[in-house]
Amino acid sequence: MKRLITTHYSAGAFNTATLLLRIVFGILMMYRGYEILVHFSNPQRYIPNIMGIGMTASKLFVIFAEFFCALFVVIGLFTRLVVIPIIIVIIAIFMAKHYTVFDLATGETYALYLSAFITLLLVGPGKVSVDGMTGR
Repeated sequence: MKRLITTHYSAGAFNTATLLLRIVFGILMMYRGYEILVHFSNPQRYIPNIMGIGMTASKLFVIFAEFFCALFVVIGLFTRLVVIPIIIVIIAIFMAKHYTVFDLATGETYALYLSAFITLLLVGPGKVSVDGMTGR
């Protein structure tokens, strides 16, 4: 019982937690990017014009961030670097669609993604990753 109320943690618990965070949110984000990649030419698939770079370039940037960067997050390669495009896409789509954090359908989903990837940006990938195994 005493272990449940302490604020101390082991390195193994920290590394397991970062591994779970990377895998769960990375795979969820990859699924979103894969759906956009598969339906790239579908005009009904609305992606907002992110930062005024054009619709096609915005779609390509979203695919790059949500699929390829998320793949790197899952394996733990260049984790802190590749979460930056993901965070940019999440914020840009969140703002472009005028969601609020309390919009139960989608606003909370974007807030959860944002908090998970900001956490990974701050704490890194952990030891159970390609970055951790190579000593980066």
